[in-house]
Amino acid sequence: MTAIARFGAISLDSRDPRRLGQFYRALPEFEIRHESEELVVLRGDGVTLTIEHVADHQPPDWPGDQVPKQMHLDLFVTDLDTAERAAITCGATKPAFQPSPDRWRVLLDPSGHPFCLTVMSGSGE
Repeated sequence: MTAIARFGAISLDSRDPRRLGQFYRALPEFEIRHESEELVVLRGDGVTLTIEHVADHQPPDWPGDQVPKQMHLDLFVTDLDTAERAAITCGATKPAFQPSPDRWRVLLDPSGHPFCLTVMSGSGE
């Protein structure tokens, strides 16, 4: 079987991406690859971690479940349309709202967890 995508990044939601980015930069010694008010991209040990601004983010109430844990996967693809069709064939569904369909597609896995298909600019390394 040919892979549809390659693992791209783990993405965390945060009210303050820069603060959380500094935390993860220091803790596992990740390198900051991009930093803005909306997005921080860190890389280290072969892993990419993105932190995305969500204005009304509510932290999880672990170990409770009133506010569940939040994260999603970014999967890198070479062609969005082809990868989207293949993911849907595998069982993904596509919600109507797509914030930037020319740059990435948000799909839901069979359990309803969102994930993104995106074309990585540059080498991705």
